[in-house]
Amino acid sequence: MELKSNHINYVEFKAKDIQAIKSFYSKCFGWVFTDYGPTYTAFTDSGLFGGFEQSNDPIINGALVVLYHKDLDSIQKAIVEQKGKISKAIFSFPGGRRFHFMDPTGNELAIWSDK
Repeated sequence: MELKSNHINYVEFKAKDIQAIKSFYSKCFGWVFTDYGPTYTAFTDSGLFGGFEQSNDPIINGALVVLYHKDLDSIQKAIVEQKGKISKAIFSFPGGRRFHFMDPTGNELAIWSDK
């Protein structure tokens, strides 16, 4: 899949039990999982790339929509200029970097880059 700036690229869910969630989605829907440590697993064969992050916090809004952008600094600046708020500063992870933001109505999304 070609990576395009400003397109939804990934969806991330929370899970209390990574092994149980992997079992559920693989047996029900045939999703394939790749583990990235004990608290994160990514899935494919679902129609969209995504993953599950282990969380012990109450799961209120379990989905995080993740967009792609080739230039995190420029898109972060545009978000702030348009009254968005950065909720998690840029951080590195295996495969790239990302940050989280709140849109003006309070929805949290993330943007990642492999650059």
